[in-house]
Parts: sequence; C-alpha cells; structure tokens
Amino acid sequence: MGADRIPSASPHGGAGAGPLRILYSHRIQSRDGQAVHLEALVGALRGQGHEVRVVGPSAFETANEAKGGGAGLTATLRRILPPGLSELAELAYSIPAYLRLARAAAEFRPDVIYERYNLFYLSGAWLARRLRIPFLVEVNAPLAEERARFGNLRLQRLARWSEAFVWRSADRTLPVTEVLAGHVEAAGAARDRTVVIPNGIHLEEFPAPGPEPADKPELVLGFVGFVRDWHGMDAVVRAIAAWQGTPRLSLLVVGEGPARPGLEALAAGLGIADRVRFTGLAPREEVPGLIAGFDIALQPAAVPYASPLKVFEYMAAARPIVAPDQPNLREVLEHDRTALLFDPARPGAMWDAVLRLATDPALRARLGAAARAEVLARDLTWEGNARRVAALAEAERQRPRR
Repeated sequence: MGADRIPSASPHGGAGAGPLRILYSHRIQSRDGQAVHLEALVGALRGQGHEVRVVGPSAFETANEAKGGGAGLTATLRRILPPGLSELAELAYSIPAYLRLARAAAEFRPDVIYERYNLFYLSGAWLARRLRIPFLVEVNAPLAEERARFGNLRLQRLARWSEAFVWRSADRTLPVTEVLAGHVEAAGAARDRTVVIPNGIHLEEFPAPGPEPADKPELVLGFVGFVRDWHGMDAVVRAIAAWQGTPRLSLLVVGEGPARPGLEALAAGLGIADRVRFTGLAPREEVPGLIAGFDIALQPAAVPYASPLKVFEYMAAARPIVAPDQPNLREVLEHDRTALLFDPARPGAMWDAVLRLATDPALRARLGAAARAEVLARDLTWEGNARRVAALAEAERQRPRR
C-alpha cells in the first residue's frame, strides 16, 4: 500500500472527537511562505475549537512581515561558520529547542505534537518519544537532498540520518505531495503511516467571481510569489514584447525576488516597461484581490516535489492556469479541464498555452470555473486540512502507545 491520499474527516475532526491540545513545534525564522502555511493551519485548528501552542525560534516572532523575514540564526551560522561546523551547530540547536519545547509541554500538557519538519531538528521527536504522545510531522521538502543538490551541505550522511530519524519517529508523516511521499518512504518511514495533505486556501478570501467580458482589449498575465531566475519569467517578457496580435498582453508580478531587477531592465530595453509591473511584497489580505485581476495565471516552473501555494490561490480565484506538466502538479491540476499543462522540455510550450487562452475567452472561463469547483469538491482549504490533521491526531491518541 502506498501513501494515503487526502483522508476524509468529519467537520469536527472525527466521530466523537473532542477538542485537542496540539503543541506545534517549528524552526521557522522568517515571515515567508512557510509562515503563511503555519499560521493558516494553526488558525484553522483554533477556529475548530482546538487549543494550539506554537513553539519556535524567537526570531520568528520578531521577523518583519512586510519585508518577508529576517536572516535568522540558521542563516547567520551558515554565513559565519565553516562548512560542516555550521551544520553541527544546527544539530546542537535541537538541545535548547528541546528544553523550550519540554517546558511548554509541562505547562500545556498536549495530546499531540505537530511539527513542521526542518533539517537537523530533532526536538519534537525526542519529546514525543519521552512523553509517549502522538507525533505528526508535516514535510514540505526533502531538505537533505535539496541542500546537497545546491552544494551547501557538507555533512550529508549526518543530514540524511537526522532526516530519516524524524520521519521514522513520526506516528504520521504528512508530506504535501505524492512525489514527496516517495522520498519519505524511501527513507524508511512506514508506508501505511504516510498521508498526503497538500497546501490549501481560506475559501472565504476568494469569493466566486462574476462573468467577465469576452472582448477585453488587454489581458493581464499574473504571477504570485518570490520570483527567481529559474522561473523563466524572462521568456514571458520577451514573448509579450514580440506579440503583435490582439488582445494586448501585460504582466503583473505580485511579489518580489532576485529576478526583479533583470526583468525590469529587460522590459525597459524591449520598450514594454509600461506593461510589466511588480507590486513588491503585498500584504496577505491584498493578494486575493490582486489575483482576481489576472486574466491568465502563471506557474512557469515548479520544483518537482512542491505543493505550490499560488496554484491553490489561482484555483480558488477561478483563474485559468498555465503550469508545467509534471507529476506533483498533476496531483491537483488536470490538463484541459482545470488548467493548461505544458511540456517544460519543449521551447515555447508555455507561450503556446498562454496564446491559446488569450485568444479563447470561453476556454478561460471553463478552466477557471472547473479549477474553483475542484477546490470545493476536494476541500482544498486550510479548514479541510485542519479537519484531516485533527482526525489523524485523534486516531493516534486513541491508539495504544508502543
């Protein structure tokens, strides 16, 4: 049996289940997409009557949300310490983190520990084992592999051991995609204890859109997130400049990132600076309204195991989506039904999909409506995720501890 799909759950977290006391352990130190996930899930759990105590680095509490976060201890250690030594320091951080978590547990008396996995972070696994309470681990990336691939991991065997230790210690591992579940299971985590729970949205933030005019003279291509060179947005800018047909096309990037200066310079050089706009980092409450202004929503590239938050936002906003055809995205998107998926290995494939949508208003409307319907049908919301997490936690609480 492979990883379970998204589990069903009653609206109250399971038959006969009462409120849970959940100790949420993390090592996030910046206000970025990780923080969005943390705060959305915690808020949804609390909204359903569960008590949640969040324990993490003090840097997370003081990070500047408007700027997306601060450097944090981990980044500082990597910068000032020699390779390898900084990784040992990361591992050693588990000791004071454990003491802080244990103090919170003694006061809070949790029913379950829920942890957002981070490399070299063993505190939750240690405490759950000592207290003999359920341990649920949310996994968003195979961090040992990721850091090794980008060349900033020296102690690879230690990293893989620490990663496997946490995943194997969990009563339930909760990867965000089936692809990522494969990584978890390859590390030795029990296949029947792995449950895929993707990212989600708050549906109330995305009201159902009204009908749009079919003859709009200009269409807005939109992107949300931290834009990097590997997203390939330069190809979008060049294609907009080269497009001589109708409707007129423009680009709106809701976010920031290291690729921004180059993209702005490229747009200026091509004479379309007025059609390529960056909002910079936007407050979370403004993002749904900005997405509502997209005529075509872009996911130009994605790492192969991710559950991109922007995809769920595009779906909830009923935007027609263009995204690469790859396994993790096919878990939530279906070509020609809820999105247009393009072959990322074929030059020009993404732009072909964009032009197909740009010249077919009926297709845009159909794909957008189907994408939003998919969110509703599968309950791809933070509230749905909270119900699933609570149901799994309750089941583990009722199971005899080994």
